[in-house]
Amino acid sequence: MALTIYNTIARRKEAFAPLDEKRVRMYVCGPTVYDLAHIGNARPVVVFDVLFRLLRRLYGEQHVVYVRNITDIDDKIMAKAAASGEPIDSITRRTEDAFHADMGALGALRPTHEPRATETVPEMVAIIEELIRRGHAYEAEKHVLFNVPSMPNYGRLSGRNRDEMVAGARVDLAPYKRDPADFTLWKPSVADQPGWDSPWGRGRPGWHIECSAMSEKFLGFPFDLHGGGLDLIFPHHENEIAQSCCAHGADTFARYWMHNGYLVVNGEKMSKSLGNFFTVRELLEKGWPGEVIRLVLIGTHYRQPLDFTEDAMKQARTRLDRWYRACAHIAAVADAVPGDTGGDAEFEAALLDDLNTPLALSVLDRQATRVLNAMPVEIAPLASSFRANAGKLALLAQDPARWFQGTAPAEDVAEIEGLIAQRNAARKSRQFAEADRLRDLLKSKGVELEDGAGGTTWKRV
Repeated sequence: MALTIYNTIARRKEAFAPLDEKRVRMYVCGPTVYDLAHIGNARPVVVFDVLFRLLRRLYGEQHVVYVRNITDIDDKIMAKAAASGEPIDSITRRTEDAFHADMGALGALRPTHEPRATETVPEMVAIIEELIRRGHAYEAEKHVLFNVPSMPNYGRLSGRNRDEMVAGARVDLAPYKRDPADFTLWKPSVADQPGWDSPWGRGRPGWHIECSAMSEKFLGFPFDLHGGGLDLIFPHHENEIAQSCCAHGADTFARYWMHNGYLVVNGEKMSKSLGNFFTVRELLEKGWPGEVIRLVLIGTHYRQPLDFTEDAMKQARTRLDRWYRACAHIAAVADAVPGDTGGDAEFEAALLDDLNTPLALSVLDRQATRVLNAMPVEIAPLASSFRANAGKLALLAQDPARWFQGTAPAEDVAEIEGLIAQRNAARKSRQFAEADRLRDLLKSKGVELEDGAGGTTWKRV
């Protein structure tokens, strides 16, 4: 069965056929590094991580090139630097490090290349020069703008008419624009703003040109697949197509376009004023495991809206608890060796059908049920398939015992294990009242003990 995806520009599901199976190329718009990533930022990271892992299985790890950019020059970054007094380089590097740590906690692989916009300015200038040469861009008052009417099929990705595009872009009706829809490729920088020398004076690039330059530098032109959130279709992705195609005199920039749906919280758009704005870091610090957040993000099909709620988090935690109990059941059987339950084909087919992660997760549910209900002699043929399928989604990566202990700080773990050692010593010396007191003390701390042939284990409850 071949991989099929919903191609936004074609408005239908299509079989995925890369230009070169030895070099499958994918680009996804990355973060603007001025603040911590919120859960809406995390959704495309996790969605396209699932796709990246799938492509690597289909074509081989060495044959898939995944590029995700870092936007480290932007008006929001400059505004934060001006307000805080912190240098721009310090803000962007610190925020980039936090982004990598938080996405790593969600199980996301790092892309093959992760270029920074500030490192790709010469390539941006070269594209702008070519657009001017071909009559698709013009200079006006130290700005360079893309001439939208010069591209007859501008708008084909979003399907918007001209009035909708002008309104949707929230255009700046600057007097130097030839057309209200024209957008900025280059703009001047004043003395206290970051800037680079160019044929049009010292300045900095517009947002859209950054991705055109970075994708071409690392993937060439054209390439296979471009991804991002639904909110980027217009104007960002529409403008990327315009810039790149017009600079090359071509019709195709990326052959396939994939977009994940919007994320809301409790049915409403995230907003700090509503108190429903959550960063990944905040959720992790509150004790929610990264696997729980990841499971919520893939529990809804990527093209559908996702309502991120506390109930959804609790349900994901309960689901993972059950799967980890199945893992513990497997681990308890010494001769649980690799086998195939037949669930692999169904699981893989779900992912090949436009990343149908909800269906793939239902396969894991059924496999967990079979494991939990199996006799010890039946475990072996079930174990490998269940764990392997979960691994394809970067789930069940922990030891079951550690999972049930939760995300307790090291000092808490040391205290718990010290009390368990005291209890074991009391039991050994037949001081059963003291042993019971210590068990009750641990229970009051939310710790449940399990005594077995291999000793005493504990978990959070």
